[in-house]
Amino acid sequence: MAEKKTILVAPLHWGLGHATRCIPIINALLQHNFSVIIASDGAALLLLQKEFPQLTSVELPSYNITYSKKGSRFKWAIFLKLPHIRKTMASEKKIIAQLVSEGKIDGSISDNRFGVRNKKIPSVFITHQLNVLSGNTTLFSSKIHQRSIKKFDECWVPDCEHSPNLSGKLGHLKNPDFPIKYLGPLSRMKVKNIPKVYDILALLSGPEPQRTLLEEKLITELKGKQCKVLLVKGMVEKEQQSQQIENITVVNFMETAQLEEAINTSDLVISRSGYTTVMDLAAMEKKAFFIPTPGQYEQKYLAKRLKSLGLVPSCKQENFSFNKLKKVPLYKGLKNLNERVDFETLFRLFERK
Repeated sequence: MAEKKTILVAPLHWGLGHATRCIPIINALLQHNFSVIIASDGAALLLLQKEFPQLTSVELPSYNITYSKKGSRFKWAIFLKLPHIRKTMASEKKIIAQLVSEGKIDGSISDNRFGVRNKKIPSVFITHQLNVLSGNTTLFSSKIHQRSIKKFDECWVPDCEHSPNLSGKLGHLKNPDFPIKYLGPLSRMKVKNIPKVYDILALLSGPEPQRTLLEEKLITELKGKQCKVLLVKGMVEKEQQSQQIENITVVNFMETAQLEEAINTSDLVISRSGYTTVMDLAAMEKKAFFIPTPGQYEQKYLAKRLKSLGLVPSCKQENFSFNKLKKVPLYKGLKNLNERVDFETLFRLFERK
């Protein structure tokens, strides 16, 4: 019998979306008789360790991506971080090279970590952003991004190749010159027909200080209203904690099973318009209201696109008020695109000698 191959799965720690969309991939690898090592840093690593306590994990160096309080400065904050990001990528490469030379891994799947690859093993890059929106520098940032993706054996895009799709121009190129495979949307969530408990579920995530600024805004706007609210902070810590603020139950984090139940038992979800959240809410066919992270072009684009398609209303963070939620019934809500991921064919890449 052939020896089990070991695949390293390494999501970027930038909010929790990259880590959570790797959960269905890790489950599929285990079901297809691969061994898995998980690798990341910070809350993303902690989340995967909680989901898969039986798996070996590796701590990678942190990209340390944070937002400024003024969203408009975000692009330049990232630009100033480039030397640190390059250094982090070099450290990642060393760690991967060491694992390969010790015979510990036979393949790697990187979700937006550019240093997680090695020429001696099949290396996959996962992204929904083949085009990186950055305002007047979009062409430049997209070309640099695409040049980095080319260094991997394959690029996997968690979306449908044709319309209807969730990522729009983010995940689709006219004439790509590197191998792209469309997985269909990825989600760890399943829709269930169970009684409603909450009127509103507020889901927070993403780097500081914007995560806290939105938390404060939502508590101010939702407190004391005639509705039952569950607010999940998206702060993964060792222990789960909860507190009650009038009509709002506040929880620091939830693991997959709990969060799936929370989404299923809520009428409406308020959240960022991060792509993983969009995929999860589409899988659950939820009504939603989006508040894109200030300064993050990708989230602004997704929110604007879904609003123009008549699916989900949205507004700027500073403009949010409880009254804005009255618009929700005028929108159709997200729908499941029902595209099944063919993991068996995808994983053949790792069977090569």
